[in-house]
Amino acid sequence: MKLHAFMLAALAAMLSLTGVAHAQEKTGNKPGFTLKPGTVRIVLMRPTIQVGAQSTGGMNEPNADWTAQAREYIGKALRDHQTRLGNEVVEYDEQASGDGAVVTEYSRLFGAVADSVIEYQFFPGNRLTTKKRKDSFEWGIGPGLAQLKSLEGADYALFINTHDQYGSTGRKMLQLFAAMGGVSVTSGVHVGHAGLIDLRTGELVWLNADREMGGDVRTPEGAAKRVAQLLEGFPGRPTETQTAAK
Repeated sequence: MKLHAFMLAALAAMLSLTGVAHAQEKTGNKPGFTLKPGTVRIVLMRPTIQVGAQSTGGMNEPNADWTAQAREYIGKALRDHQTRLGNEVVEYDEQASGDGAVVTEYSRLFGAVADSVIEYQFFPGNRLTTKKRKDSFEWGIGPGLAQLKSLEGADYALFINTHDQYGSTGRKMLQLFAAMGGVSVTSGVHVGHAGLIDLRTGELVWLNADREMGGDVRTPEGAAKRVAQLLEGFPGRPTETQTAAK
């Protein structure tokens, strides 16, 4: 039994990339950026939502049913939040512009930029030399997004990405046996990004991103929790006192 546990712990050590948790900041914004409630038009882009299982070896196994559930529940939660963001927030509508494929590429680009912000600015230990000052939040996806017909008349684009992998039984067992051997192995991946792009410049002016999001997006309650976390600290959002007074 001891030899079996030792072998599992050794396997866990090879699968684990770090085994050490690092403190991570979650929110950043462009220096001096403010967003006055009710004065700008924000387009909520189509959320990018991926849900799957995490195999024993840590591989992602996409699950179409879970993804469909998450899209439905997150979509509803976002619609519930739209009226509480303190601005004119409308859902993206491609209509007959044919911009869909280009928007998908920009969503992927936003996700890549958000991951870079997490890695090279939000983690203090990995922070680039040029990103060490509090006023050095300078990221973007380029000005091309504003050229799309489907975004005419908008001031900002709000991108939302979520990626979840739920640990399989085998992965959870590996995590348990690894812990017995003193090795840290994660079970599950829960990443979320919410970011505001200035359509005049293509600059990322606000980002809320975390690699350890909460809320099971396969349920209505979990999806609502996820959306609340993603939009926490949204610039221009009314305070609780203002909301209660209405």
